[in-house]
Amino acid sequence: MTEEVKNKDWYVLRVMGGKEKKTVAFIEKEIERLDLKENVAQILVPTEKIYQIRKGKKVAKERNFFPGYVLIEANLSGEIPHILKNITNVLGFLGATKGGAPVPMRKSEINKILGRVDEMALSEEQVSIPFIVGETIKVIDGPFNSFHAEIEDIDEQKKKLKLMVKIFGRKTPLELNFMQVEKI
Repeated sequence: MTEEVKNKDWYVLRVMGGKEKKTVAFIEKEIERLDLKENVAQILVPTEKIYQIRKGKKVAKERNFFPGYVLIEANLSGEIPHILKNITNVLGFLGATKGGAPVPMRKSEINKILGRVDEMALSEEQVSIPFIVGETIKVIDGPFNSFHAEIEDIDEQKKKLKLMVKIFGRKTPLELNFMQVEKI
C-alpha cells in the first residue's frame, strides 16, 4: 500500500436515540472486521455525569450531551461512508444532503465539544439539588430520625440544609446534609 497522508475530520453520525453506546460497539466491531483502523481514529458519545440524590443515596447517572448523535473522527475515503451508513442503528451523516457527501465539522465546533468532554471528566461531582426552600422533608438520619422538617435555607457548596423541626410544639433549628433527609 502506498504511503499517502490520510487526514481525518470529525463527522456526526445520526443514530437511533438511546442506542448510542450500542451503535458505537457495532461500528467498532465492523471497523475491526474490515481492518479499517487506519481510517477511523476515534468514536465518541459525548456524555456528562450527573449526581442525584434518591432515597438519601447519591446516585451517579450518565447523560448524553447530544442524544441520537455519535461523533466519529475518520478519513471517509472510498467505501467507508457507505460501510458506516449500513451499520445497525445508524441513520446517516449529519449535514449531508440526501445522497450527498458527509460534511465534516468545523475545527472550532469539535474543539468546543472535546473541551467540554474533558472539562466534565475533570470537574467535581455535580449534585443536582432536589430540594427547594419552604419544602417539608423527612429526616432519615441522626437523633431527629423520622421527624418532618421545613427547609429554611440551602447551602449548595457544603451540601447542607438549614431546617426547622417542631419538637414538643416548639420550632428548633437544625442543620443536616442532603444525605440525611429525603422527600416526603
